[in-house]
Amino acid sequence: MAVPKRKVSPSRRNMRRSHHALGANAYTEDKDTGELRRPHHVDLKTGMYKGRQVLTPKKD
Repeated sequence: MAVPKRKVSPSRRNMRRSHHALGANAYTEDKDTGELRRPHHVDLKTGMYKGRQVLTPKKD
């Protein structure tokens, strides 16, 4: 059975976890409304996705 020979130092542990950080969210400008939205997501104000009406728009 594999057992660690020595304790992993905090420095080495943190270097291993350096790739676990989350990146910033990407936003694109909507062609129709000009508002920022996430790519590949439905625009909740208009209900449009890929040029099609997917949802009924919310009433304010």
